[in-house]
Amino acid sequence: MNPVNKALWFIEAHFARDVSLDEIADVAGVSRYHLSRAFAAAFGTGSGRYLRGRRLTEAAKALAAGAPDILSIALEAGYNSHEAFTRAFRDQFGTTPESVRAQRTVHNIPLVEPLKMDETLLAELPPPRFENAGQLLIAGLAERYHCDGSSAAIPSQWQRFVPHLGRIPGQVGGVAYGVCYNSDDAGNFDYLCAVQVADFSQLPGDWSRLRISAHRYAVFEHRDHVATIRRTWNTIWNKWLPESGHRAVDAPDFERYSENFDSRTGTGGIEIWIPVH
Repeated sequence: MNPVNKALWFIEAHFARDVSLDEIADVAGVSRYHLSRAFAAAFGTGSGRYLRGRRLTEAAKALAAGAPDILSIALEAGYNSHEAFTRAFRDQFGTTPESVRAQRTVHNIPLVEPLKMDETLLAELPPPRFENAGQLLIAGLAERYHCDGSSAAIPSQWQRFVPHLGRIPGQVGGVAYGVCYNSDDAGNFDYLCAVQVADFSQLPGDWSRLRISAHRYAVFEHRDHVATIRRTWNTIWNKWLPESGHRAVDAPDFERYSENFDSRTGTGGIEIWIPVH
């Protein structure tokens, strides 16, 4: 069973108690950082966000069934006060616990129902090569994604960035980078469409800058259309890494688009670089 399957089972079997993300990661047999990235790759949402959504969904169902005491439901969902529970409930569903209890229905709110694990992995992932890469100065256009399906907008982010290629002050070479960084326990992350630059001094003021330290990387070729790159990411995080004996480093990982990549057809020259111990 891969780490995400283990994590998903554990969440579903234990979310009614005070489960921590560290505990889920321990059960899954990976680091908290690894779990955050792997869960997001598999489902498009973070393990922390999913855990919170499942707890609040079950609380909403109990309220709709006529639970007499909102505080007891709040405590069962892991909140120490009526106020904290109400804030989280409103953030999740856009309404209050009192309203759901009064209406006696959950059909008008977006419940988080149990996920069925998507087992879609590549049948065969070509083995990686290993590279020791020095420090990289990366610059470009960044967006924050919340792993709630919003990452589907990444292609439009590239559409905004590609016209700048070749005209970026200090650009080094013709390689482009899609960098994932600043990921959190909820599965949110920053994605940077970028190039390597010699320095940051000449860049437009609204551009993002990222200094990536030297690391050893496992480098995978993505040989299919770029639209299927999530399958390769999923296979790396949920099959190759757990079986490889390597550990992921809590550092930016990235897609590397060579000069052979065709941004019109979406094919050619794509690699995925994962920093590892």
